[in-house]
Amino acid sequence: MEEYGYVLDYLPLGKPNEVKRDPIIQLVGEKDYTLLEVRAKKDPDVMITVGERIYIGKGKRDKIDHVRRMIKYENLTPTAKSELLYVIMEAVKMQEDRFVRFFNECPPITTRLHTLELLPEIKKKYMWKIIEEREAKKFESFKDFEERVGKNPVRIIAKRIEKELSDDKKDKYYLFVKWKKGIILDEDNMAF
Repeated sequence: MEEYGYVLDYLPLGKPNEVKRDPIIQLVGEKDYTLLEVRAKKDPDVMITVGERIYIGKGKRDKIDHVRRMIKYENLTPTAKSELLYVIMEAVKMQEDRFVRFFNECPPITTRLHTLELLPEIKKKYMWKIIEEREAKKFESFKDFEERVGKNPVRIIAKRIEKELSDDKKDKYYLFVKWKKGIILDEDNMAF
């Protein structure tokens, strides 16, 4: 279960097609990138902004009443879809150690396909550059990765997560999105 989520869209009057129109927030979970719809508290003093990180775990919650349901990418509002990549980039930045470790440790999937090749903007040329750089010296940060490889690691990871969220059963490999069916994750919720 997610502890924190990032707001993708806030509908203070709820969805127009629902009979009971409670304030709704669509968000993406911080760790497993689960897309959720939650009910906001009906409190005029509670301010909610797109991109905001809010507590959604068990116990006392300041801004949400309860989690309504998990949703699919298709259920996101147009605003939520347009904000998704930018919000995921913020979540990725908050977990720099996790993703730097991913670049340092991800293995080949088969003799012809490496995990790195599943990332946007990474083809054979950059895959080999990443492998050579990490063998010479492990990456220490996103900045170190960008300086040595010449690619923005935050954007690369965020684009992959967005693809996994929007790609309904078209990809057989899921690296970061936990709730997709049929994946195997390690203790840090990363698939290899």
